[in-house]
Amino acid sequence: MGAAAAALCVLLAAAGPGHAAGQPSPYRFPPGVQDVAGGAKASDGPVLKADTAYRSVIKPGGKLYFRLILDGERDAYASAVALPGPADATFAYGDSIRVSIQDAEGGSCDSQRRSIGSAQYAHPVAAYAYRALRTSLPSCRQPGTYYMVVERESEADSTLSDWGLDLRYSTEPTRAGAGPGTAPTGWPSASPAPPAGAPRQVHGGTGFHDATALSDGQWKDAVRPGETLFYKVPLDWGQQLFVSGGLADIVTTKDGYVGTALSLQLYNPVRGPVTGASAPFDGRRKETALDPLAPVAYENRYSSSDETSAMRVGGSYYLAVSLSPEVGQTFGNTSYGMTLGLTVRGTKKPAPAYAGPAPDFGGESSAGDGSMERLAALGIGSGTLLVAGLGVWTLVARRRAAAAPGQGPQGFGPPGAR
Repeated sequence: MGAAAAALCVLLAAAGPGHAAGQPSPYRFPPGVQDVAGGAKASDGPVLKADTAYRSVIKPGGKLYFRLILDGERDAYASAVALPGPADATFAYGDSIRVSIQDAEGGSCDSQRRSIGSAQYAHPVAAYAYRALRTSLPSCRQPGTYYMVVERESEADSTLSDWGLDLRYSTEPTRAGAGPGTAPTGWPSASPAPPAGAPRQVHGGTGFHDATALSDGQWKDAVRPGETLFYKVPLDWGQQLFVSGGLADIVTTKDGYVGTALSLQLYNPVRGPVTGASAPFDGRRKETALDPLAPVAYENRYSSSDETSAMRVGGSYYLAVSLSPEVGQTFGNTSYGMTLGLTVRGTKKPAPAYAGPAPDFGGESSAGDGSMERLAALGIGSGTLLVAGLGVWTLVARRRAAAAPGQGPQGFGPPGAR
């Protein structure tokens, strides 16, 4: 193991919120996540592969470079989820993470900065940047090497500990042929009535990788002070999402008030921040709701509004719900009942005609040259061979198992003009 890799392992073991008995579970990465150390300069940046989960660490004031090899046919989205810690660290409003995509000459294609904000405690914070194939940025349209740059800013009074990073980048084909170049307007903005029916029990995940899937309706969960729970809501093209949430009443003799007790943050399928809201708590039920959002549409990316622009792709949208540690300090360190109301409106619309496969975005691709038909035929043939092969494999495995009892096959234990 090289010196850089060894140092990264030490940092990863120390980074991120701590975990003790009775405390929230730490952010979970998927099996097979790759540990990667960012370069201190562009030429040292390791190459990242699309649609692959990477884990890294950034120091206070750190600036890390990662290389992306991009073609001239697909847009790219690069995201970083910062995992501030430890749990008892001190944070300031301005503690932040910035993600940029730069071209080979160091020119900026896009960047975004996200701060801890008013929820000044250890909770995941995500930011993203994208490389869009648009005429206004000709240098960012060329195929070749690009750089994902992750920077961290820390205020003087904040705890200067390392932060964990969850890194990923995805690509999206351009649209086949010409289409509308302006964002739609005039969508429904009136908040719907609360979903009917009794709330269903659920428990959120620890991050983007194990987020719990939710559908239309009311849901209930329990959240601990300092904990962030993740949920995902599938949205098709043309659908509109409304979200509300709040803490339940508690029986207490303690007086107190926490101004930013419950935080709701919504992210799009490429982990781009969409919008957020927060609710106070004084021991009695308090509700909050996200601002009404535009229906999912490809043309939203042309909007000057960050909220509207983020509603640009179909797929799973992620809801992160955090409870301030101050609630535990004020009313007791226990679990607190929480409800979520989800309403999905709108008729599903056809996906945009992408110039290539776009399975992550529910996209279709142009089949004008017959390539997709040939691919489908090949897939059917390959699938038939695969099924046949699996049948032979299963028969062989069973015979081996019968011949040698106890032996068997081994198992395997994430704005357009911004």
